[in-house]
Amino acid sequence: QHKDAYQAILDGVKGGAKEKRLAAQFIPKFFKHFPDLADSAINAQLDLCEDEDVSIRRQAIKELPQFATGDNLPRVADILTQLLQSDDSAEFNLVNNALLSIFKMDAKGTLGGLFSQILQGEDIVRERAIKFLSTKLKTLPEDVMTKEVEEFILTESKKVLEDVTGEEFVLFMKILSGLKSLQTVSGRQQLVELVAEQADLKQTFNPSDPDCVDRLLQCTRQAVPLFSKNVHSTKFVTYFCEHVLPNLSSLTTPVEGLDIQLEVLKLLAEMSSFCGDMEKLESNLKKLFDKLLEYMPLPPEEAENGENAGNEEPKLQFSYVECLLYSFHQLGRKLPDFLTAKLDAEKLKDFKIRLQYFARGLQVYIRQLRLALQGKTGEALKTDENKIKVVALKITNNINVLIKDLFHIPPSYKSTVTLSWKPVQKADASQKRASEDTTSSSLPKKASAGPKRDARQIYNPPSGKYSSNLGSFSYEQRGGFRGGRGRGWGGRGNRSRGRIY
Repeated sequence: QHKDAYQAILDGVKGGAKEKRLAAQFIPKFFKHFPDLADSAINAQLDLCEDEDVSIRRQAIKELPQFATGDNLPRVADILTQLLQSDDSAEFNLVNNALLSIFKMDAKGTLGGLFSQILQGEDIVRERAIKFLSTKLKTLPEDVMTKEVEEFILTESKKVLEDVTGEEFVLFMKILSGLKSLQTVSGRQQLVELVAEQADLKQTFNPSDPDCVDRLLQCTRQAVPLFSKNVHSTKFVTYFCEHVLPNLSSLTTPVEGLDIQLEVLKLLAEMSSFCGDMEKLESNLKKLFDKLLEYMPLPPEEAENGENAGNEEPKLQFSYVECLLYSFHQLGRKLPDFLTAKLDAEKLKDFKIRLQYFARGLQVYIRQLRLALQGKTGEALKTDENKIKVVALKITNNINVLIKDLFHIPPSYKSTVTLSWKPVQKADASQKRASEDTTSSSLPKKASAGPKRDARQIYNPPSGKYSSNLGSFSYEQRGGFRGGRGRGWGGRGNRSRGRIY
């Protein structure tokens, strides 16, 4: 009954603007009464969604959710996902709202449409579908985002992660780490495994390949927030000690202006707190110790043949030393007799001399920084120069506390410090106060040869001792991927599905 009348409405899509407007409203309105014409009706509405007249397109898109019944829903979701490529902002918002409304009808069906386009659609559709998931899923209520739905998202995401660019990987980690079912210890562990797979920790590390370095850093940044006392960072810390530290000076990066060595050392320091039992602990501690020595100079008068005597004093790289000393201190807890039993007496003596020299220079910096910041509060501390000094004071205080620990006989690993770029935890407040009250009198005395170090102009930020981006370390994408499909995860390339970017 009335089938001919409905067919006439469907034929209206071939008419003029008025007929099309009426068709855009009436096709969805009577759709459920004519199941035999379902395919024709959806196709007719699709034609309207692609009409040249923007008002007709918007009307047709707005009504699309009415077709999302039963078996038609995944198809409607697929169509709406393709429509995300619209550059008309009002149209784009209508598509977003339509997708959200069918999500509430059948989340799995809607996700099926979205993931089908992510895996097989045009690049622009893939990109916008991933963005939709990363921004909208967290807004959906719990009765929509059930455990079953979250499991489906994880399963489908794993398929996508077999071949992604760096930016896409970061977005998928954002999507997955927001899922309620992955907030548990086992859930976090699963995510760490996913990241480790993506980082390809079994491959040979190539420090001169910017993509290889960037991939490792991107993945590690995603893993760091997942680590805890129950979810260990051992795999990553081991890889950094065995493959990255020995190649630190030859690392390359596609990111302009990034201090790649400091970035690596910061990541290692953050992960070292959550390292579990390590197979080659002694060998990796040795690698860490050797790298630390590179940044802990001998005093000029101690240098061989006196060749440095009279020359300017070595530059102290505080940011690097904070990271290396912290990592060594964290892993050293697992092998507390490393310095006394695993090193020969000469090496230990050499290390103590270096520590002592560094500590003396440190005291001068701490005094100068405190003097410079004395009496400054509120707005005065917000100037760029003072922000750098505040961070510099945190760095120097941290190193001071860690050096004092290592001066104990036998060396101690009990102190806790908050890394300079991390927010201070309340539990660390007393430790911080203690470290700020430390003075050079607590260090072993040693007669000082040569001029007093106070005479030097020591605090000079532009020299690179404290880079101006200290403290602004972020896990977000650093824009480290180069244009085109090959950006980032170079060589992943199974993406030649004919999509045009």
